[in-house]
Amino acid sequence: MELRDGGMSVSSSVGRRVDPELSMVLLALGDVLAVTIFVGIGEITHGVDPIAQPGRVAGTLAPFLIGLAVVTLGGGLYTRDAIRSPGRAVSLIVPAWIVAVVVAQLLRATAVFPGNAAITFAIVSAIVGGVLLLVWRAIASVVL
Repeated sequence: MELRDGGMSVSSSVGRRVDPELSMVLLALGDVLAVTIFVGIGEITHGVDPIAQPGRVAGTLAPFLIGLAVVTLGGGLYTRDAIRSPGRAVSLIVPAWIVAVVVAQLLRATAVFPGNAAITFAIVSAIVGGVLLLVWRAIASVVL
């Protein structure tokens, strides 16, 4: 069974928003690494040992990765055009990350994920995660 969206398959729709290139896989892996570093630093700062408590770290990380995936895949941020210059890369990832943080906070407000929605955590997440992602995306626009 093929899912359809207005006569177009979902895979075709996503395919237009993602360039199927190794460089885009590397870009996505870098995004995941940046967000993982952000969450890891936060967990360590709050006294959590990521090695001893990987489930807790995964529970904190998952809402952010889900939010980022929804926004970046839906917004076409895994295309050559999205990283054609450092300015373009940064101008796209910063607002995308802010929306991803909102999605993450909404997910954290459910019983499915640990934690809760907190405005201070959202602000810190937007700033720290945003800085890591904008640095990564600026570098990626030059090297990928």
